[in-house]
Amino acid sequence: MQVKETQNDGLKRGYTITVTAAELDDKVVGKLKEAQPEVEMKGFRKGKVPMAMMRKQFGPRLMGEAMQEAIDGALNEHMTTSGDRPAAQPEMKMANEDWKEGDDVVVNVSYEKLPDVPETDLSKVKLERMVVKADDSAVEEALKNLAESPQAVAYEAKDAAAENNDQVVIDFVGKIDGEAFEGGAGDDYPLVLGSNSFIPGFEDQLVGTKAGEEKAVTVSFPAEYQAAHLAGKEAVFDVTVKEVRAANAPEIDDELAKKFGAEDLDALKGQIRERLEAEYNGASRAIAKRKLLDELDTLVSFDLPESLVEAEANQIAHQLWHEENPDVQGHDHPEINPTDEHKTLAQRRVKLGLLLADIGQNAEVKVSDQEMTQAIMNQARQYPGQERQFFEFVQQNAQFRQQLQAPMFEDKVVDHIFEKATVTEKTVTKEELQTAVEALESED
Repeated sequence: MQVKETQNDGLKRGYTITVTAAELDDKVVGKLKEAQPEVEMKGFRKGKVPMAMMRKQFGPRLMGEAMQEAIDGALNEHMTTSGDRPAAQPEMKMANEDWKEGDDVVVNVSYEKLPDVPETDLSKVKLERMVVKADDSAVEEALKNLAESPQAVAYEAKDAAAENNDQVVIDFVGKIDGEAFEGGAGDDYPLVLGSNSFIPGFEDQLVGTKAGEEKAVTVSFPAEYQAAHLAGKEAVFDVTVKEVRAANAPEIDDELAKKFGAEDLDALKGQIRERLEAEYNGASRAIAKRKLLDELDTLVSFDLPESLVEAEANQIAHQLWHEENPDVQGHDHPEINPTDEHKTLAQRRVKLGLLLADIGQNAEVKVSDQEMTQAIMNQARQYPGQERQFFEFVQQNAQFRQQLQAPMFEDKVVDHIFEKATVTEKTVTKEELQTAVEALESED
């Protein structure tokens, strides 16, 4: 077996792998001898079938297996020896397409290898991280919102027309093309108008209704609706308003605190302060992460595999096109070509992805089985009543598991870099933090 280099240009590599006819024949014979003790044929006892007859019967199929094993083995041995890590599946093509038994097998192999990422001195990374403390006014505002929430508010019947934040008690039956559909009906359902708990547009059409009124509510299910048979469909709901109730917010006191599982009002305020500061910290981390990625993008430079950049640019262009054309669900659309802007963004993503992967590998960063299980359970909660099917889907879909794991791994690597970098804290107001968040979102 011979491996001859035919291309060495940047990250591009090309090789010719030659497996001689004698090597192939030895592999076929070896496979036949291995199988011989268990082979039975008419006229021969088990294990006594002549090699010539076995070769005639099984030789062609075993030849194909031997060829594949020999080529795969040669390629794997080359990767181990060279240390190359292909950026994508190597392209393999028979050089002698008119091959016949007795000929050598010659295969051309080409791929782009992943680059050697230069070592980065993370201590040279300097970042500023915003810190926001939850002040009393923020806690009081959150308390007021809790007191006005559906969980806390008591509702009292009223004769006037329904307004936003009122609760209406309704019976409803949903129909598509005049036919009622499963899961589209309910009786005595308490719906708070403005809560956005029903399909977009449904609650708006009940504003102004009164007790005893019947109304046909026409809405369209979102294109991304979890029930595929309803997604994008127009439905008409026959609604009977049985009662209209006005919201009556409770006093902000210990009794309110107990409704939310706190011992008293002071304990509830403490919980609110912790939650607010956790939200502030999350926003602050997102801003610091973007600054970190910008810093790394400037700090480190290395060659990028063209195939990965091209694939990423195509994906970006495709995703943005569908966001601009939400009515097109499938792939029946004009050809989408990436722009220079898409390619620049793709280069950044590929570069940072390879860099973070290298830093994480060197630091032995791993996503534990427990963390993966928790992530899967969190995802499953988005499909109430279908959790079992979701778990089965995840178990059978390695690509989806990788999609779940990738952002978790990235966040752990980012946290590792934060620990190594020089990070200074700057105390700011929540308004300043919000402005920074809005600026970050406008860049996306």
